[in-house]
Amino acid sequence: MEYISTRGGTGAVDFEGALFSGYAPDGGLFMPSCIPLLDRATLQQWSRLSYPELVKEICYLFVKPELIPRSTLSDLIDRAFSKFRHKDVVHLSRLKGGLNVLELWHGVTYAFKDLSLSCTGQFLQYFLEKKQKHITVLVGTSGDTGSSAIESVRGQKNVDIFVLLPKGLCTQIQELQMTTVIEDNVHVFVGWHYFHGNSDEIDEPIKELFADVDFARRNNLMSLNSVNWSRIMVQIAHYFYAYFQCASTLDSTPLPVVEIVVPTGGGGNVTAGCIAQKMGLPIQLVAAVNSNDIIHRTVKDGDFSLSGCVKATLASAMDIQEPYNVERILWLLSGSDSHLTKTLMEQFTVSKSLKLPEGLHRKVSETLRSCSASDEDIVQAMQRCWEENHYLLCPHSAVAAHYHYSHLDSCASGTPRCCLAPASAAKFQDAVLRAGLVPEIPPEITALKAMETRSTVLQRGEDWAQVLRDHITAVEQWWGKRGAGLPPPGLQGVNGQA
Repeated sequence: MEYISTRGGTGAVDFEGALFSGYAPDGGLFMPSCIPLLDRATLQQWSRLSYPELVKEICYLFVKPELIPRSTLSDLIDRAFSKFRHKDVVHLSRLKGGLNVLELWHGVTYAFKDLSLSCTGQFLQYFLEKKQKHITVLVGTSGDTGSSAIESVRGQKNVDIFVLLPKGLCTQIQELQMTTVIEDNVHVFVGWHYFHGNSDEIDEPIKELFADVDFARRNNLMSLNSVNWSRIMVQIAHYFYAYFQCASTLDSTPLPVVEIVVPTGGGGNVTAGCIAQKMGLPIQLVAAVNSNDIIHRTVKDGDFSLSGCVKATLASAMDIQEPYNVERILWLLSGSDSHLTKTLMEQFTVSKSLKLPEGLHRKVSETLRSCSASDEDIVQAMQRCWEENHYLLCPHSAVAAHYHYSHLDSCASGTPRCCLAPASAAKFQDAVLRAGLVPEIPPEITALKAMETRSTVLQRGEDWAQVLRDHITAVEQWWGKRGAGLPPPGLQGVNGQA
């Protein structure tokens, strides 16, 4: 299995190359050169597997045993899931009215990103230990990505992680999950007084550092956002597990279809669903978004265009204007047409407005359904789910539940439906309170408020990219001299500002 860029301007790489690259050198995203097609016998065999076993089977298809032997890959995945609270790692809750909720949030940070990032952290460490190499991970986050990325590499001697988050756009719990990690290799930066009040600005200094090719190469920069193929790969397992849990039988011809509703922001999770579909899994995908509806407009009208500015919503982790994984979906559905993908994405980069070609739009709308949920829709879905089931949904999961409650007729017709739940309601207490409900707060989350914190504050008017560049350079220089017994550079202050 080799990986090629969606834009076709760079040579093929193996899994290790895709893992450490993030974006391809030509600005595209890495995708497998071919998607394996599974037969009925394989699907029937996989239907008896646990979630971790499904993740292993998926990874065996996409990672050559010459790179990571199967037994080693199995051990790495077991280690990745060892801290999950649920014995099955993920869990399906069967609620009233055909509402099936696949809980993907039983990891350390109570978010679905723990699933893919815990595995990715293990893959990184495997290669780093073999090569005695040091890397610098740079992550911009609107909430869950930062804390999951930190947990995946905290304490690792060969990795330093720099996380930049926007003050006020994360929930207090999301912020504390990042700033309370006091490890030498964890560096958290809080952006204050950003210009337009949206998390897209957090990505700008990070893009600037990656665009400085010499700096990025010298400091071994990489990203753990969902541009990284490894995250997409692990998330493919969600769809197989959801299908096998919800399909009535695998003995009928044709195989039954299961509808899977995917709350999405950057589009990584729904991209994994499109790949599962290409692998032969008979699923109907629904991309469910909040008021930031660019993916909904793309599916419905072929309109991949910005709508002015990011709207702050209750489903804050989905408050994204530019869902970069749409590029992967367009490449996949265009028949791996890298020339077309490059042309379309370059046009979008310049104009921030793109009308999909008619043929490509037709394929997108055949592959995906979509819906957009307002804050009022989110609150109503949370309230209804509680009234009918005494079950708390996070606002992101409620986006999917809104679709379910709006389409009960199609569910009653016999097609099973599964709504993916990307986070626990415990992380979004303000949204729960706004719905007039009482938050259920685990002791691990309550304890965060009493812990010491550490972060570096970036003020409006500062050159954020330069501040990050200076800190990264200092850490990299220290790492190169680690044998001299020098302490790590004192870059951050405890319980407040640097």
